Amino acid sequence: MTETTSVQVAGRRLKLTSLDKLMYPATETTKGELLHYYAQVAEVLLPHLADRPVTRVRWPHGVADQSFFEKNLPSGAPSWLPSVRVDDVTYPLVDDLAALTYLVNLNSIEFHVPQWTIDGEGEPQNPNRLVIDLDPGQGAGLRQCSQVALMVRDRLGALGLDLYPVTSGSKGMQLYAGLGGDLTSDQVRDLTQQLAQELTKKHPDLILWKMTKSLRPGKVFLDWSQNVAAKTTVVPYSLRGRETPTCAAPRTWDEVEAGSEREGALEQLMFDEVLERVARDGDLLADLLGD
Repeated sequence: MTETTSVQVAGRRLKLTSLDKLMYPATETTKGELLHYYAQVAEVLLPHLADRPVTRVRWPHGVADQSFFEKNLPSGAPSWLPSVRVDDVTYPLVDDLAALTYLVNLNSIEFHVPQWTIDGEGEPQNPNRLVIDLDPGQGAGLRQCSQVALMVRDRLGALGLDLYPVTSGSKGMQLYAGLGGDLTSDQVRDLTQQLAQELTKKHPDLILWKMTKSLRPGKVFLDWSQNVAAKTTVVPYSLRGRETPTCAAPRTWDEVEAGSEREGALEQLMFDEVLERVARDGDLLADLLGD
């Protein structure tokens, strides 16, 4: 029989199950610890989920076993869990800690969102942020990603965009910039694709704009495609389903500059390190949220 624990979260009564389940066997990290992490980080995480349809990646038996992407509202979801229908999919919306806790209790480890939000009527709006995913091929790592990130920062800075770096918790890094909402997803995709092509031409030994995997060893794929309206990106502060409980973690440009100069100076962060940083620095992406 599954052991359940009844808790009160944001005014909702929730039943949490299997808190001792090992989600990360390599570090003996339990489901209870994941719930605790998300509860602690919710204050800075929730604004990045707000008004965005949420796709989850679930690991029913922990990260050593199979996972699956889930877009639709989970079967048996409580009536109070907000949702929005986009095309043929009814997505959950995560607007408070109760909604977040409910989904984490279903063994959702990763949370992914598009770069656009919905309005009060549930209609998708133009994107209010741009994202570039830096994906290192075999033989490349965060040092090479940091070098490319600085080039992208300088190039987009010349267009008046401030960039915010996030180590992905997986292999690479994401770069975000806030947008005013006057460009469509297709226009943002075209802008970032042109940037990727331009930088590939200037630095062909380091940067790649095509998705061809055979071309990637030793290079950084500058992935412009996550600005397509149908695509999603892991949300900042989300845990990742890797061998150890690493997170998508906002970083400072000082850290990225150091990472570009020395191998190992910039590494992916574990969830306890992220909580320490949030307690010290707050949300390094606060300016990305706008007003």
